[in-house]
Amino acid sequence: MADFLLNDGQTVVFAGDSITDCGRRGAEAPFGTGYVRHSIELIRARYPHLKLEYFNEGIGGNTVVDLQNRWEDDVLRHQPDWITVKIGINDLHRVLRQSPEPITIDIFEAAYRDILTRSKAAGAKLLLIDPFYISQDHCENSFRKKVLDLIPEYIAVVDKMAAEFDALHVKTHDLFQEQLKYRPADYYCPEPVHPYASGHHVIALGLLEKLNW
Repeated sequence: MADFLLNDGQTVVFAGDSITDCGRRGAEAPFGTGYVRHSIELIRARYPHLKLEYFNEGIGGNTVVDLQNRWEDDVLRHQPDWITVKIGINDLHRVLRQSPEPITIDIFEAAYRDILTRSKAAGAKLLLIDPFYISQDHCENSFRKKVLDLIPEYIAVVDKMAAEFDALHVKTHDLFQEQLKYRPADYYCPEPVHPYASGHHVIALGLLEKLNW
């Protein structure tokens, strides 16, 4: 079996939107109730001897531009050895909902490249997590179908960034689409964006497998 990629004494920062946040700024501080906490607890269970420091820096509603604007203060100041990035669904929603300051593909790619460039310059290793949508709605003109039609473009940017920056890449959208072959979406989520614990387990397992857990 390959060696676990996290080493004793390292610092890991999880950055992202509400799926990363999961209450970490309130009653569920400091790690939230989602995949971040699940990942940390499973690492501790299997590798109790490792002294690792973790920071959850997810904020609900964030886009990649929001991450870009707070990257120094919230991420790089921790001097991380590893950074995980889970972002994209709010960016996509802004485009479909014709919100002010939509995060188009070009903006998404430029901002994503900027935060990864700064992270690499700071010496951090990277793990990128795809945006996902837990739905198989194919009804013509439904909003959910529009998301499913557009999300591959945002995922393609993450794939491009993973190759460009030699990052680990967790293909969560594909993982959930595989799960939906066997169980309905409402097993994993109350709506397609925010998973139950069962959905966060899928993300955490995907992340840990990339780290050779």
